[in-house]
Amino acid sequence: PLEKGKGAWRSNMIMLTVLVTGGSGLVGKAIERKVQGGRFLEMGIQFVFLSSKEADLRNITETRQIFEQYNPTYVIHLAARVGGLYKNLVSKVEMLSENLSINQNVLQCCHEFGVTRCVNVSSTCAFPNEIANYPLKEEDMHSGPPHPSNEGYAYAKRVSEVLMRAYNEQYGHRYVTVIPTNVYGPHDNFDIEDAHVVPGLIHKCYKAKLQGTNLTICGSGKPLRQFIFSDDLAELLLWTLLQYTGSDSLILAPDRVDEVMISDLACLIAQSMKFDEDRLIFDASQSDGQLRKTASNERSVKF
Repeated sequence: PLEKGKGAWRSNMIMLTVLVTGGSGLVGKAIERKVQGGRFLEMGIQFVFLSSKEADLRNITETRQIFEQYNPTYVIHLAARVGGLYKNLVSKVEMLSENLSINQNVLQCCHEFGVTRCVNVSSTCAFPNEIANYPLKEEDMHSGPPHPSNEGYAYAKRVSEVLMRAYNEQYGHRYVTVIPTNVYGPHDNFDIEDAHVVPGLIHKCYKAKLQGTNLTICGSGKPLRQFIFSDDLAELLLWTLLQYTGSDSLILAPDRVDEVMISDLACLIAQSMKFDEDRLIFDASQSDGQLRKTASNERSVKF
């Protein structure tokens, strides 16, 4: 796609464009770090990182305008209305309706504009609250209701997976849904009310240390979670886009033995920030959310 000749790059082929929705967020920034330098340009691939300032993907007209502007060959769909446990509890309508609109508009435009490959990023919170046998596998997605605390967001993610499969079956596309476990890393959202557990605990620990108070943590601390670093997830998403040729959904997760109890996570953060662990208070009167979401990475590791 690009040839180097006598100290200058010259193009002999049209560049392929990867549109990354939600490009200014946690995972979008991680992908941006991974593609810096000339490696992908040498392959004839350029990346566009879309933020909500450029287009409201809840609006089909604005979504179409973005696809007309960039004419992407590939799409990594990260954009979503997201939040931690508290936001999911108090904003179920918005979590459901806005994410349904975003996902439908993006997938519709992927189809209308002839996108070759779309990687739709879901979440393990879309899985059932409980199943008979753990770990969770890709085919368990629709085998029971999600946890009530995040059912709005979860059902929107489920519908996106169904819609993607429908596009594949009806129109012969090669779109794929990936399901990462809890993501953390640079450029996360550290707002205490909206944050997920890792950035939320970091911010709370910072404030408690600064103010000389105890750190009160919602819930018993007993839930188990699998965590994946954003840069590692970025590598896996690029692999899914450019090397994985299938359209079967993939769970992207660490091994089951790396599952962490929230109380242990809180202690680890306290140690890292030199905060006295004896001042960690677990408020068991508050919701724990889903107690476990242990997911199998067997299918993705196979590839």
